[in-house]
Formats: sequence, structure tokens, C-alpha cells
Amino acid sequence: MKTASPPPVPPAAVRRLRLTNFRSYRELDLELGTSPVALFGENGAGKTNLLEALSFLAPGRGLRSAGADGVALRQGGMDAPEWAVFAEADTLEGGFRLGVGARGTARRETRIDGEPAAQNALARLLPMIWLTPAQDRLFAGPRADRLKFFDRLVHAADPAHADAASAYEKSRTRRQRLLDEGGQDPAWLSAIEVEMAGHGVAMAAARLDALIRLQGEIDRRPEGVFPRADLALDGTVEADLAEGMTAAEAEDRFRAALREGRRRDGAAGRTLTRGPHRTELLARHRGKDQRAGDCSTGEQKALILTLALAQARALGRQWGVAPLLLLDEACAHLDAARREGLAAEILASGSQAWLTGVEKVLFEPFGAAIQFHEVRDSEVFRL
Repeated sequence: MKTASPPPVPPAAVRRLRLTNFRSYRELDLELGTSPVALFGENGAGKTNLLEALSFLAPGRGLRSAGADGVALRQGGMDAPEWAVFAEADTLEGGFRLGVGARGTARRETRIDGEPAAQNALARLLPMIWLTPAQDRLFAGPRADRLKFFDRLVHAADPAHADAASAYEKSRTRRQRLLDEGGQDPAWLSAIEVEMAGHGVAMAAARLDALIRLQGEIDRRPEGVFPRADLALDGTVEADLAEGMTAAEAEDRFRAALREGRRRDGAAGRTLTRGPHRTELLARHRGKDQRAGDCSTGEQKALILTLALAQARALGRQWGVAPLLLLDEACAHLDAARREGLAAEILASGSQAWLTGVEKVLFEPFGAAIQFHEVRDSEVFRL
């Protein structure tokens, strides 16, 4: 049986999780240690709901992209009047009480030690990475899904990335609205394009930095059960920066492209001008010298795990704390060797990983170094 060796860095970890009217949980109060957590039980028992609740302790719409208005417990055909997720957590800056929730149709509220806080403050305290079964075929799916996945990895390393991405999208929407109306105010369009270029270059720079760190971690590890990947970003702004342009020069070039593309973007009703919103994440299976999208489902899942585990190691080096890992059905369809390898990687990273699965046996490679919890009908029983 495995025992946990001393981790290279301490984990960001949830020591207590309380839910109120979240999905299938009317009430839950769960106390934990900092080691990995196994949640096993039948399909529909409520395992993924627990991971989704934890994902709301990060900025964004959660691992199901449901948003604050889609997670309240339904009672008698109606949503509960309020829902809440509360955690006592070991974070980058010590112990904190973190909370998120919403009342009725109101916007989601975030609190740290009882005081109102911005969502991005959570990202700085509790770095988090998650994987779901929907991502098993990520490399064969739409480009936008790969970019969204990669941007979440970037955001874990650079919390300001989400602010830049949000500001970029708002500017892009405003520009498109003006173009749809005929673009009669060139000065206003130019001002918006200046904003787009600034935020877009900031996004591209953060992506490149994250890619370099991620590829370095992949290359640093010895060959193992998870394949090595060769990564690249196919984007015009990223390419300009990678070729040595300064941020100011890249902004000027992008702004000029937006100005020249006004007529085309207005006619199309969307931003066809190449920018960070159209960047593609490219990945190859190094051992097979094959595009990741052409690999089998099992190989693609292994490659996704390669990226997630490498990012966990990179964040440990960068921040001095191992991020929280939420791995929904990560062991499903992995053979015994890869389940062993996954356990070894997680224990070596020091992360508090939350893993779900149908059977307890899936997590036996962790031995005594994991906390076992059985989930039955949205009740959690520690073994």
C-alpha cells in the first residue's frame, strides 16, 4: 500500500466543505484532511455535484458552465430561494473561510472571511484545475473548447488573465455592435480597437508564458505511463510576441488589422479579424508523432491528464503551493498501469486531488494516502 511521501510544496486544500441547497444537496457539512479525496458511488449519487460546488470557489461558471442561476436545489418544481458553498481552506496566504452563493435570481456573491470580495481574489488564494469526462475528446472537438480549456490553465497561473479576457470580449462585442449599426463613428471604433488591442496582447502574453512553463514541465519529466505532448499556439498576436515584437508593436499591428477588417467584420456579423479569440491550441503525441486529435480516445484522455498534471507541477514551482485538482471520472477507461501512474503523479505533486468514480477499487493505487468517501443519494459517508 502506498504512503504519502513529503510533498515538494504544501497543498491548497479544503478542510471543511459546507453546502446549502446546492444541486442535490439540501445540506452538507464535510470535514477533511489535506490528502487526496476519493468520492465513489453509483452514477447519479451526487459525486460530480460536489466537484462542481468546489469549482464555484474559482472565478467563472463552474465545471458544468451552469452559472449562478443554474445550481440551486429544486424543491417542488421551483429553485430554492438561495444556495451557498462554504469552505475552510488552506490557501496561498494561510487559512481562510471562503464562500459563494446567490439569493433567488440575484448575482453570485463572493466572500472571504465574511467580507465581500471579487471572484478573482479566490483564484489568487485557491488555485484550481479541473477535468471532466466531456474533455476526454477535447483535441478532436471544436477549437473553442480547446482554447477555453487552455485559458483556464493560464488563469490558474495568472489570475489577471481572466480580467483581460473579459475586458477583451466586452470590447469585441461593443465593436461588433457598432459595425452592425453601420460603423458611423470611426473615432469611437478606433477607441474601442485600442482597448481590444491592449487586452488582446495581454491575453496572448499570458498564454505564451503559461505555454513555456507547461512545456518545460512536460519535457522535464522522465518518460512514463502518460505520453509527452508537444504544444503550440496558432494565433497571430501570439506569433508576433513569440517572434520578438514588443507589446506596443504587437498592439499597433493588431489595431491596424482591426481597422482594415471593419468592412469584412461588419458584413459577416462577427470578428473574422484574427485575434486572441481565434487562437488554436495545437498538441501532438510526441511518442507517436501524431496530432492529438487523431489519437484514440484513451490516448487523448492520457494527453489531457499530462497537461493537467504538468500544470499542477508548474503552479507548485511558481506559487509555492500545490493547486486543488478536481478530476471527475479521471480513472475511468484507464488501465491499471495508468491508474498507478496517476496516483504516483498526484502524490508526488502534493495536491489535494478530488477524484470521482463508480467503484472504490479504482483508487486503491493511492493506498492509505487517500481519504475514502462513499456517496449515496447525495449523502457522504467517510470510510
